[in-house]
Amino acid sequence: MSNGYVPVLNGQRLLLRAISLDDAEALFHCWSHPEVSHWLGTPILSSVTETRELIVRLLELAQENESLRFSIVLPEGTVIGSCGFNNWQLEGAYRGELGCELRPEFWGNGYMSEALRLLLKFGFESMGLNRIEVICHPGNARAAKLFTKLGFTQEGILRQYRHTEAGFQDVAMYSLLNTDGWQN
Repeated sequence: MSNGYVPVLNGQRLLLRAISLDDAEALFHCWSHPEVSHWLGTPILSSVTETRELIVRLLELAQENESLRFSIVLPEGTVIGSCGFNNWQLEGAYRGELGCELRPEFWGNGYMSEALRLLLKFGFESMGLNRIEVICHPGNARAAKLFTKLGFTQEGILRQYRHTEAGFQDVAMYSLLNTDGWQN
């Protein structure tokens, strides 16, 4: 990874490609949907314009090798969500933290499992990560089920880990090691 290059990762039913300003409307519908935004721990986006501003910031972070965000795209071009590495550290740690969101009308079809398998392969094989982490709200049973299915281990609860508009919030920490058999 250098100079913000984001590859296209091809799956059987979808692809992951660099997030784009052209995705703003679809991602606004994803990120601002009450069933999604409830779990994000960030202020709810109020417009497509705010979504574009967020995308610009994510693209800047990718240029600085600070973050890496992909749009999840179906074969006909429909953007159904996003995923990527919120941050990573190579030397001294070789770990990254991933995040993901999917529009609710696409839940239950295995799309996020497929997307995250592509992301895990990229993280372990191309980025050289040894450990991939996920933090999520302890009450997010859907996310917990997904991460467990992908082989992640819940390591515990990080108390008052992040501050949201509602106050301090605990998060559940999950991890997957390169040696954990994630390829299955």
